[in-house]
Amino acid sequence: MTKGAPKATQVADRFHLLKNLAEVLERILAMHTKQLKAVESAQVLVSDKIQIAPVVPRPKIQEQSAQRKERRFANYEQVHNLRQQGWEIEEIARHLGMGKRTVYRYLSHSQFPEWQPRHDRGQSKHSQLDGYKPYLLEQWNDGQQNTKQLFEEIQQQGYQGSYQTVARYTHRLRQTQHQYRAQLGVQLQLPISDSQQPPLTARRATWMVMRRADRRTATEQLLIADLKQQHPDLAAAIELAQSFTKLVRERLPQQLDAWLEQAMSSSMGLFQRFAEGLKEDYAAVKASLMTSISNGPVEGQINRLKLLKRQMYGRASFDLLNRRFILTS
Repeated sequence: MTKGAPKATQVADRFHLLKNLAEVLERILAMHTKQLKAVESAQVLVSDKIQIAPVVPRPKIQEQSAQRKERRFANYEQVHNLRQQGWEIEEIARHLGMGKRTVYRYLSHSQFPEWQPRHDRGQSKHSQLDGYKPYLLEQWNDGQQNTKQLFEEIQQQGYQGSYQTVARYTHRLRQTQHQYRAQLGVQLQLPISDSQQPPLTARRATWMVMRRADRRTATEQLLIADLKQQHPDLAAAIELAQSFTKLVRERLPQQLDAWLEQAMSSSMGLFQRFAEGLKEDYAAVKASLMTSISNGPVEGQINRLKLLKRQMYGRASFDLLNRRFILTS
């Protein structure tokens, strides 16, 4: 670019700045899975209701999951041991029969990286019962907890599913109340909410942190506050991420140098390397905070051209690709 347009000002893409920041924060949060689960478990009450318990995997599935985790942990330790002995990345990957990206990921974590659960954990697929759950919850919270009677009532409303489906759902409701009564040490019949909140994974926590404050829910604000209050290491990462997000979105170039110094002096190597990368492209990064111009549109056109190229891979000449690109513009 310097040779082709020597007088042009390079401007970093603000979207990719925030995207790279999100990747850094997610990797840090992934090292604190236990802390995320602890904070999530502490959020027992939502307003005056408790959340319905997620579906518990069958014992055989739990056993298989534990075995896979043991194998991953053994590989993680072997990767670090071989690296300390001076082995190269490719040699480690070939010796252990894994991809180089997995080796790089293990080496980038000082602690064993837990796999993140699916965002639909504990949520059933769409079923005929979904439309009747609000009624079932209302009746259950009012004290009507006879499964057979509830089944007959929703049948009269048009439900055509099986009794077993209703029984499984009421079993989860009963299990939820027993579970939280035991945790809270009370005998109150707590009402239940079935809002189907996704689990607090590293990815979900990352987007909660980076989401605009006026768009966060009350639950998300409480979760972030608890993370910062109970875990100082995570508090530092969250504050760094939020302050950088603010200076990019509000275009505050005068705060960039102070943020870089703060990130470099932190104890988190991932943020230090992120700051070093910004320093290497300092002029373009600062320009992105001083002007409304961005190379985002150019990135979009490049992505569109790559998509067209992949769609025609092995089936067209350059002339046909050129014509198709022009016609789709």
